[in-house]
Parts: sequence; structure tokens; C-alpha cells
Amino acid sequence: MAAIDLRRVRAVTAALGPFDWAWARDNRARIEAHWARRRADRPAMFNGRVMLARAMAERDGVCHVALFETDYATLTAFRDLGFPDPGILNVFAAVAPRSRDGAYLLGRMNGHTANAGQVYFACGTPDPEDLRSGGRVDLGASALRELHEETGLVPPETEGGWTIVREGGHLAFLRPMQFAEDADTLLARARAHLAAEAVPELADVVAVRGPGEIDPATMPLYAQAFLRDAFAADGRAW
Repeated sequence: MAAIDLRRVRAVTAALGPFDWAWARDNRARIEAHWARRRADRPAMFNGRVMLARAMAERDGVCHVALFETDYATLTAFRDLGFPDPGILNVFAAVAPRSRDGAYLLGRMNGHTANAGQVYFACGTPDPEDLRSGGRVDLGASALRELHEETGLVPPETEGGWTIVREGGHLAFLRPMQFAEDADTLLARARAHLAAEAVPELADVVAVRGPGEIDPATMPLYAQAFLRDAFAADGRAW
């Protein structure tokens, strides 16, 4: 099992810059063959531009991450092959929606997606839509966009800190946000959003109400780690 590093910070900054990724350059033919196989299995997959992390540093409660651009086919091969370059991380940001009655809402990925059946917070790898002036990458906006696109939910106008979970080649920036509604109300709203979409990215939205509902069979380790830490911080006797 990969080691898990979990920490809380008050702010996150990210910047895009040039980078010559030797692994991707040296394995281009292998990447293209892998993408052809994946596309044959899931034709809806799209080879768009995405960003990966090449460095991360934390100082005085602020985490800065250095990003570079590649394509989704390269990310997919890199991830599926077990992250063969340890200096590069699959970075993504997500809101961790929490209901009034203490449940966290996660999405179950639909069958046409690369991670079909897995359950985790609505998220996406940063892409050019998150790029701002001066090379700044807005991970907060990325997290909010993914939540709204995938679930239809819009969090309250509040800002808080981040929980960063590094697990193997994954680097998750998770931002807990408290909603005023209870879990059943939020679930009904999110499921109505899915029903209205022609091809939803999520098959369902599920509520995790306590540590006993964490499912190791479907949840990535970083999501499990976040949930266990968050429920432990509640101080409730589960």
C-alpha cells in the first residue's frame, strides 16, 4: 500500500510553466498504443490538454505547486502504468461537500469514463480553462466548476482551508465546504441534475455519513484517507 501524506493548509497557489518531460518524450510510441487500446474500450474518452505537477512546496501554511501541460493520453498511460516517473504527480482539486447533518457527498463514476465505478469527490485534472494571467492556475475555480458540472450543486459563498492528500502518484487538493441543506435534500438535487443530462459523467451521487460507510472496494486511498481524517476530527463517537 502506498504511503499517504495528509496535511491541512490555509491556502494553495499554482502556476503553469514550461517543462520537458523526458519520460513522456521517450515513451511516445508506448503512450499512443496504450491510448488506442483505452479508446477501443471506451470510445467516449477525449484526449484534451491537462496539467500535471512537477514540484510542490509548503511554507507558512501556504502550498505552492508547479504545473506543466501535457495531454490526457499521456496522463492515462502514466497513471495506468503505475506512475513510472516518481517526480511527476497527477494533481486535481475538488470540493468536499458536507451536508448540514454531517455527511460527505461523493460521485460514482459512470461506465463510459476512465474510472468507471469508482467513488470519489467530483473533480478533474486542471486544464487550460483554469489558467489565469501570469501563468496562475486557479485550483479553487477548477474544484467549483467540476462540482457544479458533475452534480449541479453550488456551495455557499465561503472560503476555507484545504486538505492535501498525497498517495502514490496522486496529489489531491480537497476543499471542505459546508452546505446548509441535509444530505437527502442535496442527494435529490444532484440526482435530478444527473437525470437531466444526456451523458452524465456520474452514475450516481452517494452520501457517506460516517467511517463505517467508507468503501475500500470502490474509493481510492486518498478519498478514504480524507474521510477518515475528517470524521475523526468531528470528535463524535462513531
